Amino acid sequence: MVIDRVSMVYNVTSTGGRDEVPVPAPVRWARRALGRPPVVRNRAVNDVTLAVHQGEFVGFIGRNGSGKSTLMNIVAGQMNPTSGRVHATDTPVKLGVNVSLVPALSGEKNIRLGCLAQGMDPRLVDEVLPELVEVAALGKAIHWPMKAYSSGMAARLRFAVATATDPHILILDEALSTGDAQFRDRGQARMAQIREQAGCVLFVSHSMAEVRQMCTRVVWLDQGDLVMDGDPEHVTREYEAFMKELAAGNNRAAERIKEQLMNDLVRTELREVHA
Repeated sequence: MVIDRVSMVYNVTSTGGRDEVPVPAPVRWARRALGRPPVVRNRAVNDVTLAVHQGEFVGFIGRNGSGKSTLMNIVAGQMNPTSGRVHATDTPVKLGVNVSLVPALSGEKNIRLGCLAQGMDPRLVDEVLPELVEVAALGKAIHWPMKAYSSGMAARLRFAVATATDPHILILDEALSTGDAQFRDRGQARMAQIREQAGCVLFVSHSMAEVRQMCTRVVWLDQGDLVMDGDPEHVTREYEAFMKELAAGNNRAAERIKEQLMNDLVRTELREVHA
C-alpha cells in the first residue's frame, strides 16, 4: 500500500484573526457586518508519503490533533483527501466500519452475521466462531443483546468480527485499549496471526509500551506533519523526549527536537533518492 503525498485541509471558523480562505468581498463584508467569525485553514494532514509492505505492523503515534485518525479515515476510504492518493492492493478494513451489527441481537449472533456479511461461507463461520468468541473475551455477555454492552464491550466484539477474514490491510485506531489484560493478550495474538499471514496492520495508539511490543515500524505525526518513520525503539524514545519537554512547558525545546528530526528525515529521503 502507498500513501502518495496525501494532504487534508479543513476550512473552519475561528474566534479570532482574519479570513485565511479566499472569500468574495461582498460575502466577507456581510459576514463582518453580522459579526460572523472568520474562516481559517486547518491542515490536518500535510503532504504525507508512506509505503507499507506485506507483513508490516506499523504503529502511528502523536499527540491529539496530529492527524492520525484523519489519515486512517482517508486510507479506509471514509474521506477523500484534499490532495494526493492512496494506492492499495486490497480494500483496507477499518475496525468497526466495514461491518454493520444489530443492537437487538446477541454478541454471538452478531459475530455470525458480521462474518456472513463479509462473504464468509456459513460452514467456515461455524468453524471459526469459537475462536472469535474467545478473541472477544466477553464471557457470558456473548449471549446478551449487543444494546446492553458498554462501548468497550462493543469494541471488543467489532474487533473479533473485523479480524475474522484475515484482511490484507487492517486499520486499528486505539482498538486494543478498550479492554482488560485478557482481551489485550488475545487481541495481540490475533494481530500476530494476521501479520504472519502476509497482511499488514496500521495501528494508532497512545500506549508506547504497546507500540514497542507489537509494531515492526513506527510513524510519528505531529500537527499533520510526518516527523519520523522507523525503528519502534528509536521513534518512541524521541517522541517521549518531545512530550517530556512539552509537559515541562519547554515548547521551544520541543519544537527544536521536532525540527531537527524532520530535517533528518528529509536528508535521509534525499540520500535514498540519489543512491
